[in-house]
Amino acid sequence: MRVRVWGVRGGIPSPSPHTVGLGGNTACIDILTSDKQTIILDAGTGIRSLGNTLLQENPNRILATILISHTHWDHIQGFPFFAPVIGENNRNNRFVIIGQGHVDRDLQKVLAGQIREPYLPFSFDELTADLHIKHCHDNETMIIGDATTVHTATLDHPGGVLGFRIENNGASLAYCTDCTHPQDHLNPNVLRIAQNADILFHDAQFLNLEERQQFAHYGHSSWLEAAEVARTANVKCLALFHYAPDATDTIMMDILHQARDIFPNTVLAREGMSFTLPFPDNFLPS
Repeated sequence: MRVRVWGVRGGIPSPSPHTVGLGGNTACIDILTSDKQTIILDAGTGIRSLGNTLLQENPNRILATILISHTHWDHIQGFPFFAPVIGENNRNNRFVIIGQGHVDRDLQKVLAGQIREPYLPFSFDELTADLHIKHCHDNETMIIGDATTVHTATLDHPGGVLGFRIENNGASLAYCTDCTHPQDHLNPNVLRIAQNADILFHDAQFLNLEERQQFAHYGHSSWLEAAEVARTANVKCLALFHYAPDATDTIMMDILHQARDIFPNTVLAREGMSFTLPFPDNFLPS
């Protein structure tokens, strides 16, 4: 399956000369499976560029599944600017949007809540694509197309967050953004999602353990914990992800060298990264 990265930041977009190497958009990744199913992970600001690319690649109709890890703003703020859901020419497009369900927090109402006055000059009801919104929960398995399985796990983050494991034709990708771990052990649900994955995208918001302990209530991880998860879960490649807005390219390159001392097959997720799973022997994305 082909994987492309469109947004790597957490919190808020952070475009600047100091972040241009890795990118300043918030979380978004897309996957094209072996049977041509499109799966989108999160709808941060990176989804805007993805939308423009999908329109060029699929001029007649776009069919896709959007998996929302959680509805903190940095993971949904790009959705109102996702061009394939807007305009008369896009009525044939169809998106199944899947996220965590709560008794008092309907996913459609959350998405609609940011697409209205006084925030935007149009409403959710004016979106023209065929949208189907569904809820999922911990430890569910979903089938997409003929060859893809998605497994979910509840991770530890304020308000709740889902981790996803996508398996397709012998390849596997684990997505564990916005998660934290107990101080004395690794979160077993993160390990379950990550076990033996070809690549693990893992929260690396905090630059060190001291920062993580100071802001433990934020529900994020440091790169140290990400590397420990990768080593313990026997993943083939770790992609650090969900960088803090102030984590410059220089800072993250220094962290990459330190992370490789713990888990050598570590890379930095960056906008524009594209690769195919499973990896050939001795290959890692650059």
